[in-house]
Amino acid sequence: MSSAFSLILSQGRVADRTDGALVGARLVADALSALLGAAPVVVGSPEPSRQDDWAEALPAASETLHGLRGAVESAIAAGTTPLLVTNTCAASLGTLPTVAAQYPDAVVLWIDAHGDFNTPDTTESGYLGGMVLAAACGLWDSGHGAGLDPRQVIVVGGRDIDPAEAELLEENGVTVLSPAESTPERVSELVAGRPVWIHVDWDVLEPGYIPAAYRVGDGLLPHQVAALFAALPVESVRGVELAEFEAGDAEVPERVSVELIVETFQHLLR
Repeated sequence: MSSAFSLILSQGRVADRTDGALVGARLVADALSALLGAAPVVVGSPEPSRQDDWAEALPAASETLHGLRGAVESAIAAGTTPLLVTNTCAASLGTLPTVAAQYPDAVVLWIDAHGDFNTPDTTESGYLGGMVLAAACGLWDSGHGAGLDPRQVIVVGGRDIDPAEAELLEENGVTVLSPAESTPERVSELVAGRPVWIHVDWDVLEPGYIPAAYRVGDGLLPHQVAALFAALPVESVRGVELAEFEAGDAEVPERVSVELIVETFQHLLR
C-alpha cells in the first residue's frame, strides 16, 4: 500500500524515564512501515533511561530534537504528511515549532491524559515531557523554538492535570476536553474545518489496552480514538505523532498493542 505519509521514527532518548518506549516506537514503526510500504527515517540512537530533571534531559536530547525537526521539515518540503512514531511526548519539542511555522492556522489535537503545560516554575515532577506544549506556546524557552498559538490547541481526553498547570491552560486559552467531552462531534465543532496536527499519547486510553509509562484511569477506549480520526477530513491532516507506547508490559502482549495502534491509525487512510 502506498501513501502520502513520510514515516519518521524517534530512537534517541528524549527524557525517557523507562526503557520500554524506545522499543515500543520501533515495533510500531516496523508495523506501519509494512502497512505503508515505506521505510522510516530513523532519528537518534537508543540510550538507557534515567530519572533526570528536565534541565539535564533537555540538553542531552538536543541532537535528537534537531534531527526530528529536520525530518519533519524535509517531509513537508517533499509534499508528504509527516507520520512520527516517538518514544516520549518530549520529542514534540522538536516538531511543534515547525508546525507553528509551516501551518500557522492549524489546530493541534493533543490527545493525552495530561496537559503537558507545565513550566520550570510549575512542574512538580521535573519531567520534560510534562512541559512540551507550554514550551511550544512560548511560556518558557526550550531553545527549540515556539510560535504555537495556545488558542489553537485542544487537549483531548485530559484528566490528570496539576492545579497550577490548569490555571496556565485556562489563562492561555487552551481548550481542555475531558474524556466524556471528547466526542467526534465536539472535536469536529472545535476544529471547524481548519487543518489539523494530531498528537496521541497512548496514556489517553483506559489502562489495559496500550501500555504507557503513566497509567491514568477513566480514559478513552481505542474505538473512541479511532472515531475521532474517522471524523476528520483526510485532507485536513497535516501531520500525526504517535507517542508513549511502553513495550514490555507483561499484562498486554506487544502484538496486541501494535495491532491496536495500526488499526487506529488506519482510520486516517480512508
